[in-house]
Amino acid sequence: MAVIFPRWANKVPLYLAVVGALGGAFLVFAVWYWGSPNYTDVGYAPEQPVPFSHRLHAGELAMDCRYCHNTVERAAYAAIPPTETCMNCHKSIAKESKKLAAVRKSYESGRPIAWVRVHLLPDYTYFNHSVHVAAGVGCVSCHGRIDQMNIVRQAKPLSMSWCLSCHRQPDAQLRPRDEVTNMSYDPKQAGYEPAKDPARKRKVDPPIHCSGCHR
Repeated sequence: MAVIFPRWANKVPLYLAVVGALGGAFLVFAVWYWGSPNYTDVGYAPEQPVPFSHRLHAGELAMDCRYCHNTVERAAYAAIPPTETCMNCHKSIAKESKKLAAVRKSYESGRPIAWVRVHLLPDYTYFNHSVHVAAGVGCVSCHGRIDQMNIVRQAKPLSMSWCLSCHRQPDAQLRPRDEVTNMSYDPKQAGYEPAKDPARKRKVDPPIHCSGCHR
């Protein structure tokens, strides 16, 4: 009987199985990595209508975060400062700067500056800034060293697994409340132990069940 297929064809199923397994593994890795917030969100730094530098204001000038984001201790959202807050200083400082043209125009017209939001959680996720600040979670834990950024970028993934890792072991991210906006404060280096802080009236026990963040 004549041979229809060459001998090497007997190994085709094996080759297909190996390629299929490797291809499947690569597909899983691709979705896990390139589809994760670590890749899609971390590093996001949109261009803003005004080149505001946190490195200058929060870093060199050591302005407290709460001067601009003045609702962070009492509301779910850290308010974007109105133009009037900017003009408290810039009526006298750099008042002719071209970089501040949009700020002056906003102040004169009464129309707010169209800032581009950097840290955006899904609508189905509940997050309250005031609760975290009251617990002693520092701004740097979620926003990174914002005081070293000329252009604000997302420094953390803000994913569910990332949040849950903190909720399960919160002590590593806690600090005295008067150090919440201190970007250079390191609880571990300072030897801070929440359980021994007399200012704390109760133990921090963040939820790890679904309804804690999905309401």
